[in-house]
Amino acid sequence: MSDPKMNAPETTDLTATRAAHVLARACDRNLTLATAESCTGGLVAALVTDIEGCSHAFDRGFVAYTDTAKQELLGVDRRLLQDCGAVSKEVAVAMADGALMRSGADLAVSVTGYAGPAGEGREEGLVHFALARKGGPTRHRQESFGAIGREPIRQRCLETVLDMLESAVA
Repeated sequence: MSDPKMNAPETTDLTATRAAHVLARACDRNLTLATAESCTGGLVAALVTDIEGCSHAFDRGFVAYTDTAKQELLGVDRRLLQDCGAVSKEVAVAMADGALMRSGADLAVSVTGYAGPAGEGREEGLVHFALARKGGPTRHRQESFGAIGREPIRQRCLETVLDMLESAVA
């Protein structure tokens, strides 16, 4: 059996530097962040909480891997999950909106997708992101990273979240 630590994605120096920049900008603007993560399993929250001096910009993180967790933690409607599927624009938006409503944050970002081998009829590397902002519209982004492997997909998810947050705190 392989060592689980060997399978965990490693944050690149560039990703950590970008995250520090985003959090510093959020701090300068007195903005706080919440995360709602599925396929990244808390990696976004871990990335931003690893940054010293900016922890006050992070309110909380929700790891909602199952449909039940998405319903209970984030208030995602069961029918939405059934009709659209957990990996969809609609669910990503509902996750971000739910994280915003169930936190004290100004911004909430969500991630839901297929990071590893996907089942029949599902696209490995398909990921939906959403960013909700108090008093503003919720933005959606879809990426198809391809079958590049679980670790690279999750790393690309971190980079995409940082892209969205950079725009939000600019």
